[in-house]
Amino acid sequence: MTMPAEDAHTARTLQGLANSSSSVRLQAALAAGTTPAERLVGPLVERCAVEPDFYVRDMLTWALTRHPSSVTVPKLVDELRSERAQARSQALHTLSKIGDRRAWPAITRALLTDADDEVARSAWRAAVVLVPEGAEAGLAAVLVTQLGRGARETQLSLSRALVALGEVVVPSLRAALTHADPRVRQHARATERLLRDPDAGFEFAIEEAKRVVALGPTAQEG
Repeated sequence: MTMPAEDAHTARTLQGLANSSSSVRLQAALAAGTTPAERLVGPLVERCAVEPDFYVRDMLTWALTRHPSSVTVPKLVDELRSERAQARSQALHTLSKIGDRRAWPAITRALLTDADDEVARSAWRAAVVLVPEGAEAGLAAVLVTQLGRGARETQLSLSRALVALGEVVVPSLRAALTHADPRVRQHARATERLLRDPDAGFEFAIEEAKRVVALGPTAQEG
């Protein structure tokens, strides 16, 4: 009995996704997005959780965006409860690319403050994309609790998320300028500078913030 063309495509794609060669997995993910099939959504999501190759993960995300969000979003939201950090971060990344605001309730404070930097950074980006009108200030209040966290790349990700929310973040940033931790004060001031002048560059903003914080409260009033 001859296998229908659609079933044959799905079977080949599934085999490709499990192949030991990253180039074969990349081609399989490309095929999954080029010819979407609902049966592929589950395996694509599962592969995102374990795929070691960045380019393949990126193609898996693209493939998922090519499928109906009514099918992909529930499965991706389920992944947010995974114990595997990569599963959470990749699901968040994909949700940010899909942009379906029905996923917003799943972007919890726990994810926004996740101990894993990649998960937290993905949650910040997803939150900025998915936040409904009127909820921006509440999101900003949670995001500022992460000021001063991590290395420069993580701090830049947080600053970008806060800047993307716009002027609504100003009260939260101003409050953070009086924080006991100088790293928090520096990060808050650098983010405020980027909000005022997006072309300033994060490196310049953070170095300027360090100088201001080092000078003490008098300088910080300016």
